[in-house]
Amino acid sequence: MDNTLKQWIKSTDGGWGSLTLRLTLGVVLFPHAAQKLFGWFDGPGLQGEMQYMTTQVGLPVLIAATAIAVECLGTFFILFGIWTKITSIAVFFLFTGMIVVDHASHGFFMNWFGKMPAGAEGFEYHLLVLGICLTLIIQGGGKYSTEKKTT
Repeated sequence: MDNTLKQWIKSTDGGWGSLTLRLTLGVVLFPHAAQKLFGWFDGPGLQGEMQYMTTQVGLPVLIAATAIAVECLGTFFILFGIWTKITSIAVFFLFTGMIVVDHASHGFFMNWFGKMPAGAEGFEYHLLVLGICLTLIIQGGGKYSTEKKTT
C-alpha cells in the first residue's frame, strides 16, 4: 500500500467536531446493531435478521452476513475511534445499499405517522448517516481516536 494512502488512513484533524459526530453516529447505530446481533431492544437477533435479509430483502447469505458485520463491528470501531476513515467508508456503502435495495421505494420520510405498512421506512435517517460518514472520511475520528493529528 502506498505510504501516502497509509498516512491518510491514519490521520485526523484532531478536532472536537469529528469526535462529536463519531460519538453521535456510534450511539445511534449501537441499538440497531444490538437489535440485529443480540435481539436487544425488541430486535430480531442474528438468526431473525439473517432470515429477514435473505428472504424478505432477497440478499445472498454472504452479503447479508457482511452487512450485519459492518454495522455491528463498525459501530464499535467508530465509537472508539479505531480505523475511523475505513470504517466510515464501509458504513457509507452499507447505508447506500440500504437505501437502494430497501428504503428508496418507500420515499424520503420515515414512517412517522404509521401510514406505511409495518417495516416500511423512507431513507431520511440513512441520508443523515451518509453525511456523518462523509465528514468522518474527510476529517478522521477527531479527538480521542487512534488516528494521528495532522497539522
